[in-house]
Amino acid sequence: MSALALLMILSAYLLGSISSAVIICRLFELDDPRLRGSGNPGTTNVYRLGGWTPALLTLLMDVLKGMLPVWLAYYFGLDPFILAWVAIAACLGHIYPLYFDFKGGKAVATALGAMFPIAWEMALLLIATWLLMFGMTRVSSLAALITVSLAPVYAFIIKPQYTVPAIMLAALIIWRHRHNIVRLCRGEEVSFRKR
Repeated sequence: MSALALLMILSAYLLGSISSAVIICRLFELDDPRLRGSGNPGTTNVYRLGGWTPALLTLLMDVLKGMLPVWLAYYFGLDPFILAWVAIAACLGHIYPLYFDFKGGKAVATALGAMFPIAWEMALLLIATWLLMFGMTRVSSLAALITVSLAPVYAFIIKPQYTVPAIMLAALIIWRHRHNIVRLCRGEEVSFRKR
């Protein structure tokens, strides 16, 4: 592995370690998302704590954390295997942030951001899938799980050389949602249905 590849992987992890949810909540004087709501420092929990504006800012920052390092790696001509590790490093930074006691989120938005430089068509398909699934189920985690499960299929159709990286990212995110999967099986997962 080249020095450039190692540098890109390390940089991706360090960028991913910037906890958008915690920073945005501090700026908006909201509770720490790691200690309130679901305890997950991600867009959905920030929405619960502060509404649309901080949630959308969190989403944007999380997407950029995945997009920027992968775009740079893609620009430098690194091969798909290295791009996969750059994307995974950004997601691992989000999940285990160096600067925030290694207590991070689930990396759905960061993984989505990592897809944009590689195949924007795939990224748009993933967004459409999440919106459709969330609209049907009103359960954010279920929508995310279905969406990431379809990512390797979309990759195979659109850019087959990125199928394995998509599988690696999907596996990481599904593993990160293991507690949500248990709650879904028990019918205990939080829904956004109006009461």
